[in-house]
Formats: sequence, C-alpha cells, structure tokens
Amino acid sequence: MAKTKTGSAPLRTVRTDNECNCTALRKASRRVSQLYDEALASCGLRVTQLAILNQIARMGTPTMGELARALVTDRGALAHNVKPLERDRLVETHPDPADRRNRLIALTKAGHRKIVDSERAWARAQQLFETSFGRDEAAALRRALARIASDEFLDGFPSKKRQAAG
Repeated sequence: MAKTKTGSAPLRTVRTDNECNCTALRKASRRVSQLYDEALASCGLRVTQLAILNQIARMGTPTMGELARALVTDRGALAHNVKPLERDRLVETHPDPADRRNRLIALTKAGHRKIVDSERAWARAQQLFETSFGRDEAAALRRALARIASDEFLDGFPSKKRQAAG
C-alpha cells in the first residue's frame, strides 16, 4: 500500500470516474446542461432556470419549500437560482397568507411568455439529444433517472437528517 508524503497513513486506491455512480452522473449532467444551455442562450435562459419556470407553471403558486422539494434541491440553492428570475420579472414572490413564514412563488406574464419563447430552442436541444443518444435509450434514461430522483429510491439510504425529521 502507498503511503503519504509524510509516511503516516496509507492511501486508498483511487477510483476511476466510471467506478463512481455519483461522479458519472454529475459529469453527464454537466455535459447535458452545457448542451441545453447553449441551445437556450438565444432565449436568455439557462436550463436550470427553465426547469424552475416550468415547475412553477405545473404547480401553480407553490411555497419555496414545495418548489425546492419538487426540484430535488435545497432551499438555499433554489433561492440563489430564483434571484435572477425575480430581477428579470419572470417570477414574483410574496408571503403566504396562511403562514407568513413561508414565501409563495408565482410566474408573471413575462415568465409565461419566456416559457413559450423558449419552447422551440428546448425542443431543438431535446431532438439533438435524442438523435445522438437514441430515442428509446433517452426514454429509458429518463425512467431510470426518475427512479433515482424518487423518494422510494431515497428510502434505501439511511440518513440521520431524514430519520430525525421523520
């Protein structure tokens, strides 16, 4: 076994990228995001922003917490990504009248128009992905990724945070 420069603890074998599911998924995600971002550049959106706008459109007027859960992200990251959408007046937030500690988020008319305006660019990116990867393979990939993003998949991983909350 190899030792560190100081000769103290032995080093573990370094894994290759294709041995780590997380690294492989993150690299693939970054590559696909780059391709979709390039396609959406003419609309002035990034794919992460379009995902937020579309999720709000599906949900109506969710709380920030509900939106974060639906997008499988934490509230801090969501708040960071929402700021430019608020600045550009694509979304608006306001206190939840039922619980003033929560903030509601809604699409503006400009946000609805931005989704419509981005449809052709998104469809082109989607077509290019499916042409390159294969239509059937892309559908199978989406099913596999939906399973990974599901709560049922999450249940297979012990977490002190989830156990404490549950």
